[in-house]
Amino acid sequence: MNGGNLSNIYFQTFYVSKEKSNCPLIADALRIEKKIKEHNFSDIVISQRYGKRILINSFNKDEDEIRDTFLEIVDYDPIKKVLLVMGPNEPRIETPLHWFIHHARTEVNAVVQINDKELCEKLKKVPETQKDYSVVTLEQIKEVLKYLRDSKKVIIKNQGVIFVGNNLKEVEKLIFEVI
Repeated sequence: MNGGNLSNIYFQTFYVSKEKSNCPLIADALRIEKKIKEHNFSDIVISQRYGKRILINSFNKDEDEIRDTFLEIVDYDPIKKVLLVMGPNEPRIETPLHWFIHHARTEVNAVVQINDKELCEKLKKVPETQKDYSVVTLEQIKEVLKYLRDSKKVIIKNQGVIFVGNNLKEVEKLIFEVI
């Protein structure tokens, strides 16, 4: 993905609130995002489990207000393609993928996705999705979840790499082993 926001085409978003999130997990996410960006990766999606919600960075329009780009995903209905959100911005197209990972894998509390084709090519011995999906689909989500059974890293063909862990420190360690 190129970081563009296609979310309105693929799911409908309802806002419980447009208030900025005050989640205490934002500080760690910002720290890791800044550290990853120092390695010239700009399209980064970070999500963390926050109770029954998911904290995830949204479509970022203004770099100066990066703290304001975090959303809390209250719920997602994949059948109706409806996303229930708290926060000021639009969700990213990758949001349903992150929601499914957090809800399918109870041991996963943190997910970082770096959308960079060069990073995909650099990684060796990491499972890779077989099909090239243009956007996040249920088929792609199923394939990613299948590979996450045996690995904490999965290459999404021609898009990027997903890293998962129990917390952001664990995910950070996985990322900096490879970049």
